[in-house]
Amino acid sequence: MAAVSQPRMNEITQIRSNLESCILGKSEEVMLLLTALLAGGHVLLEDVPGTGKTVLVKSLARSIQGQFRRIQCNPDLLPTDITGVSIYHPKKEAFFFRPGPIMANILLVDEINRATTKTQSALLEAMEEHHVTVDGEIYPLPRPFMLLATQNPIDFEGTYLLPEAQLDRFMIKFSLGYPDSATELEMISSQSRVHPVEQLQQVVSVEQVLAMQDEVRSLYLDDAIARYLVDITRGTREHPAVHLGASPRATLALVQASKAYAYLNGRDYVLPDDVKYLAPYVLGHRLILTSEARMEGETPRSVFESVMARTKVPVRLEKAR
Repeated sequence: MAAVSQPRMNEITQIRSNLESCILGKSEEVMLLLTALLAGGHVLLEDVPGTGKTVLVKSLARSIQGQFRRIQCNPDLLPTDITGVSIYHPKKEAFFFRPGPIMANILLVDEINRATTKTQSALLEAMEEHHVTVDGEIYPLPRPFMLLATQNPIDFEGTYLLPEAQLDRFMIKFSLGYPDSATELEMISSQSRVHPVEQLQQVVSVEQVLAMQDEVRSLYLDDAIARYLVDITRGTREHPAVHLGASPRATLALVQASKAYAYLNGRDYVLPDDVKYLAPYVLGHRLILTSEARMEGETPRSVFESVMARTKVPVRLEKAR
């Protein structure tokens, strides 16, 4: 099989270089972000304030010259503040749609768990269907559309739990974490005069991103790896410590993420290692443990590691097409 073309790999390298110049020491997290972008998924960033979540999202938007919007969630935020609203024009005696901030290529929903459940549910249609409905009219979102939500895992005052249906719409969940001391010293030097994100230049267009997404969907997935994927997700449903396991939507998300990760690594076929690496990020936040398991100290990560240890890894694949 042919590898990903060199021009495409050059474009991927340029995007990674842009992001890594703004978020130092986080190359692994940059790869996860690009995996979600090329797989057409959404990302949940759970971390304490000040770790660079907003900078990472802004850097991505600048790199692809996409429309960027930011929503700061709070209990007063209404669904129409996100989707937009129809306004009556007296002179023309007609209603006109005023788009909300969701009409963007890259949407940052900051502190999503501070919005009420009613407002959070307004995002579900956009995340799944890539359109919004206002007063019975359907308005498509720009393409590509990627929603990146942040939440603070420490401060629970004035926050709401994300419903399981919404968690299931996020393809990948990860944290940035604190940088090491050497990286933090380098940050001081790099931002002494101007923030690197202000100097970023566009390296690809949104049309090129759409072309990459199309190429990702056509990557080869061996039947043995497909069975491996299904065995993992079914294993989460059958584990005695799990009340709610990974859904079929999660299986499809893991397929697309694995293809995108293979593509970013220059391959047009998926390896078992791609699945093993991404599975915790794609499936971990979807597991709801039983109350007994939580009392015994089990965590989604420990349960997930148990599932992966029990699942047989394919060692022999069919010949590539």
